[in-house]
Amino acid sequence: MAYPLRYALADLALALSRAAEDVAEVQATAARAAADMIGDGAGVQLLGDDGHYEALTFHHPDVERSAALQRALDQQGRLPEDEFSTTLAASRRPVVLAADGREPLPQFSTGVHAAVLCPVIVDNTYAGYLILTRGEVGSFYAAAEVELARDITGELCLALSSAKARERLKVSEEKYRRVLETIPEGVLQLDVEGVATYANEPIGVVLGMPRHQLVGMPLRGFLDVVGQKELNRRLAECKAGRSTVGATRLNRADGSHRSVRMSMMPLTDETGQYSGVVCMVTDTTDHIDARGLKRQLDHLRRLDSLGQLIGGISHDFNNLLTVVAGSADMIASTTAEGSPQHQMATDIMAAVNTGRSLTHQLLAFGRTEGNRPEIIPIPDLLTDVQSLFSRTLGEHIGLDLAFGPDVWPIRAERGPLEQALVNLAANARDAMLRGGMLRVAATNEVVVPGQLAEGAPTGKLVHMVITDTGVGMSDETRKRALEPFFTTRPTAAGLGLATTAGIVQGIGGHIMLESEPRMGTTVHLYLPAAEERPAPAVDRQTTPSVIGRVLIVEDQPEVAQLVQRLIEPAGYTITVATDALTAVTQVAAGEHPDLLITDVVMPTMTGPELANALRTHQPDLPVLYMSGYTAASLGPQLNLDANSMLIEKPFTRSTLLGAIKSLCGPQPPREASHPHPGQS
Repeated sequence: MAYPLRYALADLALALSRAAEDVAEVQATAARAAADMIGDGAGVQLLGDDGHYEALTFHHPDVERSAALQRALDQQGRLPEDEFSTTLAASRRPVVLAADGREPLPQFSTGVHAAVLCPVIVDNTYAGYLILTRGEVGSFYAAAEVELARDITGELCLALSSAKARERLKVSEEKYRRVLETIPEGVLQLDVEGVATYANEPIGVVLGMPRHQLVGMPLRGFLDVVGQKELNRRLAECKAGRSTVGATRLNRADGSHRSVRMSMMPLTDETGQYSGVVCMVTDTTDHIDARGLKRQLDHLRRLDSLGQLIGGISHDFNNLLTVVAGSADMIASTTAEGSPQHQMATDIMAAVNTGRSLTHQLLAFGRTEGNRPEIIPIPDLLTDVQSLFSRTLGEHIGLDLAFGPDVWPIRAERGPLEQALVNLAANARDAMLRGGMLRVAATNEVVVPGQLAEGAPTGKLVHMVITDTGVGMSDETRKRALEPFFTTRPTAAGLGLATTAGIVQGIGGHIMLESEPRMGTTVHLYLPAAEERPAPAVDRQTTPSVIGRVLIVEDQPEVAQLVQRLIEPAGYTITVATDALTAVTQVAAGEHPDLLITDVVMPTMTGPELANALRTHQPDLPVLYMSGYTAASLGPQLNLDANSMLIEKPFTRSTLLGAIKSLCGPQPPREASHPHPGQS
């Protein structure tokens, strides 16, 4: 009988292995086999993942008897804390039961006269039991039958272990499949030839193709010649068992390009032989673009900081020049004309005028925010920027300016317009590294609709032509030259021409480029002409015809003292305050100046704020503002009304007295001058 049993067990093992993917089927197969091979009925009671027994799987040839035993023996929902369970788990040996006499076993609620319970051990852990029952009076299980039950249970344990392993593998595969499908990185599996055998959704997005179409396609098809050589090298590295990481550029299906970082790891088959690679692809295009934008933003911030620094230095320098110019003017007025002292004072004032022109250009160039449009004569504009052109171009490049006195003026902010012209000069310089010539010409032109590009202005325009003799540009470069951040030089920010175009278009103008390689570049600027309107007459009838008391407010003591020395000989009574709050206190206490001379930018209170505070006591108080900034640079900080003026630093005695006379009327008689109690 042993020989047929061996075959029966082999058949059972085969049946269980075929059912190994379904734990429920494994239980049913084992229960049927035990019932058929040993009898009468057999069942499998297993523990679930929560530690409680799951439903009993039972088989008996008699269907009604099978259902009754199923109900009687089922431990579903219970913990393995009963006597049988604890014994089976502890001993890991079968428990054999037989009734004594005609009464059934008291452990069961239905007529069971003999039973065998064999522990099911899976992965060295108690997992339940196989139970066999007989209902005939006086029945029992022989030792050989118990041993056969143990063999059946052993096959069941192997099948359950295999089923659970497959289930764990299936869960793991599903988990990793979901990971591969949901991670942002693209994943490609390649065979030994570099052909894709698997592709996830993100790599399809990177390459611009559905993932299922990528399978069977070689990765080389998405690389240029250099990238293909690099791929061959990296596949060889993986074949040798080494992982590689590097950057490359992939060509998408639509012809565009993506910069990626690709990690490649070798794969082996079950025999340990090289079978291909798995590639992790990270799209770095946006990161690279962001790094470039950050560099350009940092450059813009540095430019903005530089503009603020230039403005501050120029303002402070103008304060110094005011003291120098005023002192030199006083020396010149007290020395004989033609004397060495008079000549030196005159030379100092000439140098101050040169410095004043330079600082005003720096202010206009560096402090563009808040500027106000003004009527700009083209001859004045080009004359003023000539020195900036020369400094930008250097000594190896010649400069030729051509314009007539009848060129129409334009309405624009001077600072940005000068910046635009200097940007063009800087671009021309970079194109003429071995020297050359820059020519700037300005003419009047009446443009009819359709003459220029669509959207360009028409009518009366000032046509400025800036021509260099540099290396020129290809047609492709010329078409992109005005794009922000486009540059052909690795160290440049690519903002010069784009900034110029923005400034020109901001005043309603139009810019156009002409260029050929080795033939130089010509930039055409078309700027709308402005009608010069006479300045409205200022009604100063509310100001007194003669003034005597002057309040000077200036936070720089040396400048305040200079202003006092400049106007005091003219017969004015002077009060000096180096703090705006002190001036407010003096006027509130009863002092009544006929004129306020104040700096515009001061620490605790600006000049306009001070004027408003004093005018609450004296509504008609004339105000003469003085500032190291130009009127355009001050922008909205300073709004001049009919009873106020601005004088720009540095100034001389005659300039200052002329401004006072223009604002307030004639000077007081000399004899009216007397010390003032609050004079400082």
